[in-house]
Amino acid sequence: MTLREIADVLKLEALTPELDITAEVSRAHVSDLLSDVLANAPAGGILVTIQVHMNVVAVALHAGLAGVIFAAGMKPDDAVRQKAVQEKLPLFAADGPSFDVSGRLYRLGLRG
Repeated sequence: MTLREIADVLKLEALTPELDITAEVSRAHVSDLLSDVLANAPAGGILVTIQVHMNVVAVALHAGLAGVIFAAGMKPDDAVRQKAVQEKLPLFAADGPSFDVSGRLYRLGLRG
């Protein structure tokens, strides 16, 4: 499933609309603890978190993630968004809590 398909089905807000979101994604990781993301997030997967600071972009890039979904209506400031654009890391926002976003990703066939 592509990032675009995930965004469409989950009705995610694209925070970096200028980026390509055709990458295929089959795995996901949910965590607000960035050391956990570094240790356990699957390369090429998508991260669900409520953390919205610059370190999320750095950790997502280091972990080789395809994108980040900020849950619970959380959105990073423009400096974080601009860094993600510069690094070509798609960012999305979801209104629902991480638990609900995770369940919806699971129903789409994404696994941890």
